[in-house]
Amino acid sequence: MKTLYDKLWEEHHVIQLDSGESLLYIDRHYLHEVTSPQAFEGLEKKNLAPWRLNANIATPDHNVPTIRGKTFDVDQIDDNISKIQVVELDKNCSKFGIKQFDITSENQGIVHVIGPELGYTLPGMTIVCGDSHTSTHGAFGCLAMGIGTSEVEHVLATQTLKTTKLKNMRVCFEGSPNEEITSKAIVLYLIRKIGTAGGNEHAIEFSGSYIKSISMEARMTICNMSIEAGAKVGLIAPDETTIDYVEKHSKLTADKLNEAKEYWMQLNTDSNATFEKEITIDVSKIKPQVSWGTSPEMVIDFDDSIPSTSDFPTDKRKSIELAKKYMGIDEEQKLSELKFDKVFIGSCTNSRIEDLRDAAKIVEGKKISEKILEAIVVPGSGLVKKMAEEEGLDKIFTQAGFIWRDPGCSMCLGMNPDQLKPYERCASTSNRNFEGRQGRGGRTHLVSPGMAVAAAIEGRLADVRDIN
Repeated sequence: MKTLYDKLWEEHHVIQLDSGESLLYIDRHYLHEVTSPQAFEGLEKKNLAPWRLNANIATPDHNVPTIRGKTFDVDQIDDNISKIQVVELDKNCSKFGIKQFDITSENQGIVHVIGPELGYTLPGMTIVCGDSHTSTHGAFGCLAMGIGTSEVEHVLATQTLKTTKLKNMRVCFEGSPNEEITSKAIVLYLIRKIGTAGGNEHAIEFSGSYIKSISMEARMTICNMSIEAGAKVGLIAPDETTIDYVEKHSKLTADKLNEAKEYWMQLNTDSNATFEKEITIDVSKIKPQVSWGTSPEMVIDFDDSIPSTSDFPTDKRKSIELAKKYMGIDEEQKLSELKFDKVFIGSCTNSRIEDLRDAAKIVEGKKISEKILEAIVVPGSGLVKKMAEEEGLDKIFTQAGFIWRDPGCSMCLGMNPDQLKPYERCASTSNRNFEGRQGRGGRTHLVSPGMAVAAAIEGRLADVRDIN
């Protein structure tokens, strides 16, 4: 009996190496501007070229400014390093013939957003990218994982990845949550429970009645943050929800699609398959979740007091103290007592159209607090931006006091102009809250889009379920 991960591994396994590692065939390779320049340089030095051009899709996302307009070009990027990385991606894609949605393309966006929406991510694929949150694509029943720059070069040259098989872990989400408790709160709760090392050396398969009930966009959010739970891979077996999404976005012909559907619906875990780890969580009991520290596992219910340092094992107390100091938090203080400076809605975790609709529904007809210095909404792609504007979501946000931006990774990480200043506190829909992640000295609290809106309206953390 085999798990879904086992089946995908076996179907793509090429050869076992003497080192104990394996070569895995890779179906799709996504590229962006940060981890690819050295890989292309390596190809040139070895006089090599990409082995299978149409397997590669590229777009700039990390370094791109999110205030661009229709006449923007690369020369207008102020930061020299950012400009070089975007320019090099252009050059390399042109030189080697790789399809790129460049900074001027209406389809440009965060690589993990555009891949599914443009139909390049399909069930059963092996997918890699020089970005840890490649696990996002596991929502389609893919074996998807982040890789390093040297591995990017290897995949470009050989269409294979040298890797080691992972152990199997299953997380079963059962029940129905409150209407305003979204997948972001669910996955934050999981990380809180098992810690950032809980999935180490494992591929996590998500299942249960809750998973079956949610959209592909919600599933992508959960798989996206499986990395924060320590896993290298997060995946969900395809079902009718998956097929419906792929039918709407895929460029496959009707005949190819019908043929593929039979295969996709067989991509599931055998009933008697075994997992090294299993956990079941009742999602009906989950409240809105907020991170308080400098690790994604430092999460509490929005209305709980920050845990006392003495509540932690002795070997963790030093790191807890340092996290509290960095975040400017007193012992057992309530997060609702903290003043927030900025709000960020975006990132590969929460910048899809469904996320923006959820946020707009809550903020419509309201104004953000005068305490908030800046609140920005950053669509994950040009297509998301277009859809949102056609639906009037941009107007809802701007009338409330939010700033409407162009696509990019934005304030998820300090590699572009959208950064926190030292000591600024931000309610963020991104996936990481490490020290300096959003800018040197910035203080990040991870939340759902709804909770980000609630913080913007109140100027502090508030219960999204009470915003009306």
